[in-house]
Parts: sequence; structure tokens; C-alpha cells
Amino acid sequence: MQYRTLGHSGLKLSVIGLGSWLTFGNTVEREATRACVLEAWEHGVNFIDTANVYAKGAAEEALSPVLRELNRDELVLATKVYFPMGDGVNERGLSRKHIRAQIERSLRRLDVEYVDLYQCHRYDLATPLEETCEAMNDLVRRGLALYWGVSEWTADQIVAAVNLCRARGWAVPISNQPQYSALWRRVEARVLPACEQYGLGNVVWSPIAMGILSGKYTDAARPPAGTRAAGPYREMMEDYFTQPVLDAVQRLKPIADRLGITLVQLALGWVLQQPAVTSAIVGASNPKHVNENVAAGDVVLDRATVDEINAILEPVTPFEPYLA
Repeated sequence: MQYRTLGHSGLKLSVIGLGSWLTFGNTVEREATRACVLEAWEHGVNFIDTANVYAKGAAEEALSPVLRELNRDELVLATKVYFPMGDGVNERGLSRKHIRAQIERSLRRLDVEYVDLYQCHRYDLATPLEETCEAMNDLVRRGLALYWGVSEWTADQIVAAVNLCRARGWAVPISNQPQYSALWRRVEARVLPACEQYGLGNVVWSPIAMGILSGKYTDAARPPAGTRAAGPYREMMEDYFTQPVLDAVQRLKPIADRLGITLVQLALGWVLQQPAVTSAIVGASNPKHVNENVAAGDVVLDRATVDEINAILEPVTPFEPYLA
């Protein structure tokens, strides 16, 4: 396993991180959760990412028993705050009140004294940025979070937060968690350059494009039973779940075969060739998935291979760089 430093900090993360969105506490049972986490840990994965909103807290609760089996000094544990966690008017967003309440509840569910990385899951237009940044700084000063970061913020929002924190002498955000894959490249235009300039590392989600880049889908009209595209999450894939995209993914197979790797590993290797990326977060429902994913940590793609992949995918992807 390879490791990279997260932004302008001394924190080192495995280039493959283990996520829990739609899996742990949801579609994956407790024993399978334990097996996946221990398998990842055995292969050198030190970064585990979750969020309070994942299965309404159940993802954090599902992780807590197996976290006790890991070396806490080596573990980099991340969770998030923003989305509604109840019906009350203050049970959402990035106000000081909601942040304080949710960090305490996340710590109880995870059964830890602190998280290594606490992330603002989205930008809150209803709360002054100053209030959010000061609240995150307070958590760092209290030792409840060692670092803080953001997720799906625009370049302008990231720059504003860093400059505000620097001016006030507060802990600056060191991470960003955007969606990023060879099929979803909107952050390349402004977000990734801003992160590099202002010292944030990127821990990206959906690097396999919700499974599309695995090559398991071949017919957009008839996805295999039991897959994400055949269930209620299909609407989340609509941007790129089209026949031209699926056909293009199949044309990547000769490249993967030539390199002696799987399409999943090719997709992860593509993401990790981007210097602004610190870690690619992947999900898993069994140890077999973990093994395939972690092997991608050693994949190195040369420029010619990256260009070959891009030439196949760019004509069919919803790549809109101006949006980021």
C-alpha cells in the first residue's frame, strides 16, 4: 500500500480508503462489515470514511465494534456533518449548534474519543461561513477532531474558508471530498487547482462511478438483478448510465488486459495518477471486493495510457468543467 500526505498537514493516508456509503449499516451485515474492515486493514488501508447521515447513524454504529480491534494510533477515521439528522429546524446544516450536537453523537456511535478528520458534507448557504469555520476550529482546539475538511464545496467556497481561517488564526481545512472519476471530471477545472494552491488534499468518492467503470454493466435497458442500477439508486447514476458510456467502458478492457489488471483497478489507477488526489474512497460488501480495490494502490499508469483512456471516455462523458 502506498501513502500520501493529506494537503498541507503531516497526516498520511493510504491511497485507497474504505468508505461506508450505502454499505455498512445498510446493505452489508455486521459480520461482513467486520470482515471487510479487517481485510482492508491487513492490506495497509489506514483511512476509513463515514458520515453521520449514512443510514442515519447506522453506518457509524456498524463500524464501532471492529474499530476497537484496530490500532487507534494508526487509524485515520473520518466522518461528516451537514445533512438533516432529525425533523427539528436546527438538526441540519453547519451552524455551531448542529456541529456541536453531531460531533458528540458521532463520537458516541463510533465509540471513540476523537475523529481524525471531520468534514462539512456540503456548503451551508444559510449559515455564515465565519460561524462554521469558528465552530470547526473549536472542535480542533478541544481535541474532538484533529483536522477538518469539506466535501463538494466549490473552488470559491474553499478559498474563502482558507483565507478566513488564516486571517483569524483558526485551524484551516486540509481536505476536500469531491466526486471524481474518469467519467466525472468537473472538479478538474477549478476545484483541484484551488486545492493544490491552498493546501487541501482530495479524498475522492465514487472513483469507479458507482460501479459503471467496473464493466459489469453492458445493457443500459437491462441492468443485472441485484445491482445498484437495478434498484432505487438508479436515479443517482442517470448522468452517465447510458448505452454509449457502457459501450465505451467495454472498450477499456484491452487496456486493462494489457496491464494485467481489472477494470476496477484501471479506474482507480486513473484517479490516483492525479497529483491533487490523496486517496480514493471505495465501498465493499465482501473481502473479495476489498482485495481487488487495494491492489489498485500499486497501479501506475503512464501518460500514454491515461491519454488512451481519456480518448475513449471523453466523447461520451458529461464533462462540464465550467460548473466547478
